[in-house]
Amino acid sequence: MAKKLDKVDVVVIGTGWAGGSIAAELSKKGHSVVALERGEDKTQQDYIGAKDELRYTSRKIMMQDLSKETITSRNTSDEEALPVRTKNELMVGTDVGGGSVHWAGATYRWSPFDFEIRSRVEKEYGKDKIPKGMNLQDWGITYKEMEKYYEKWEKTAGISGEKDPIDKHRKMDYPNPPTIETPNIKLFKDAAKKLGYHPFQVPSGNVTKQYENPDGETINQCQYCAFCTHYGCDFGAKSDPLVTVIPTAKKQKKFELRTLSEARRIVYDGKKATGVLYVDLRTGEEYEQPCDVVAVAGFTFTNNRILMMSKIGTQYDPKTGKGTIGRNFHGQFNITFLGARGFFKDKKFNMAMGAGALGATFSDLAGEHIDNSKTDFIHGGGMEIRQYGDGPINNNPVPKGTPRWGKEFKEKSLFYANRYVQVWFTPGVPAWSHNYLDLDPTYKDHMGDPLIRATMRYSDQDRNIAKYGIEKAKEVVEKMGADIVDVDEVPEEFDHIYDGGHYAGGVIMGENPETSAVNNYLQMWDAENIFVVGASAFPHFGNRHPTATVGALGYRAAEGIEKYLKDGGMLVEPKGSKAKA
Repeated sequence: MAKKLDKVDVVVIGTGWAGGSIAAELSKKGHSVVALERGEDKTQQDYIGAKDELRYTSRKIMMQDLSKETITSRNTSDEEALPVRTKNELMVGTDVGGGSVHWAGATYRWSPFDFEIRSRVEKEYGKDKIPKGMNLQDWGITYKEMEKYYEKWEKTAGISGEKDPIDKHRKMDYPNPPTIETPNIKLFKDAAKKLGYHPFQVPSGNVTKQYENPDGETINQCQYCAFCTHYGCDFGAKSDPLVTVIPTAKKQKKFELRTLSEARRIVYDGKKATGVLYVDLRTGEEYEQPCDVVAVAGFTFTNNRILMMSKIGTQYDPKTGKGTIGRNFHGQFNITFLGARGFFKDKKFNMAMGAGALGATFSDLAGEHIDNSKTDFIHGGGMEIRQYGDGPINNNPVPKGTPRWGKEFKEKSLFYANRYVQVWFTPGVPAWSHNYLDLDPTYKDHMGDPLIRATMRYSDQDRNIAKYGIEKAKEVVEKMGADIVDVDEVPEEFDHIYDGGHYAGGVIMGENPETSAVNNYLQMWDAENIFVVGASAFPHFGNRHPTATVGALGYRAAEGIEKYLKDGGMLVEPKGSKAKA
């Protein structure tokens, strides 16, 4: 039987940008907050000297142990799902700070088009533009309403960047200057300009000068050491929770961080949550932590799974379209980072130097800037070049047709190591009625609980927008003057490779309780004292990286929880047939 603890105001599940921001904001206001993290306690000091490509990039030691818990995967509802077992196929962060510690740092706001996508598409192109089965819906909040939360998060994170030349909506300058322009980035920009585009430096969580954020936390200056993606920052120079919101929360008297504490269930009386059941992974002992509010702020799979196991909300049924938990599973993985590579005979770059978000981009092909009446897809995408800093183990770029071993491979991999560029396209990803999450009836985790099951297959939209992006990337690389240009191929079907780490949906936000699980404060329609925060709330995926939107929604939810603790009740009036009833 679980040991019952003294009641607190708020329990936060997860310590990434979403959970960390909520914990910091509410504890600063004097509320008693307990944060549960199933991983180990980590600080920035734990990553000093962590420049080991074999451990971090190849073996991905910062990722979840998939032998204890993973997902199962299938393409269609009539297939048996099988567990995903390798970290090359599924990257889920763990330990304090979560995936926000090993992220690359590319930081974008999503556009007004994204937050009102269904209304905008219907108004500009008509209802018939939306294909059958595409679950396209507005978010229940506008960019104008989101802007202050984006601003707050960018100031907290110390983001470095320059304004997009064609973005007419952004008001605030970035807190720090953009990253440096290297020769291959300049080459990309020059080519893009010749093609009529408007390139700019990628907004970056690799901070370009020492910075003190509004909470008094110091983020150091990026050294372009190349150990960003899959690594914790050696210098404390990356915008992550370990140098921002977690230290801020720890300074508050009523905050407590409990690590190696895995939340298994939310205690739910049919109307409200009364607490959280969790297991101390050191001892195996189970505890019940009573509280007034539960903030479920883990990774997408975690958020969905704990609600399903707690029987909160209605499970989505793809046959009827009814239910909201598990609905609209989507994200940026596999098919969404395709493009072209260029190989040069005479140009040479220093590819060993870099940072996770050192690069350039342009937004001219994004959904709000192109005419979808002339395309066989909805939305658009962003074009990027990055200079991550290549390590010798995982980077051996050679042109297509080169043997993968032997004398020719060795010669070409050495020759082209500093003579290539890669340009890719990040498309918007609408959700589909046939892609969803539920609990697997067969496979269980190390504690005997069911794994979460992903049902995922491609649509014509997915393939069409990927082909469009590849062709545009090819044009850029050709204009850069590459001697050899190789393009990616679009797979016919999803092959259960969940690379990229950008998984979303399942507990989506909106205005109508029949098609969304949470309102625009991330408050559950079915349980007013549960707030579910993170990428799980995205009704679809914008054409850029998600972290800034996750962080902004964390601050939006923190504001909502504060309102709820003061006044109680549902913070937003629902719309739709259920509301009328």
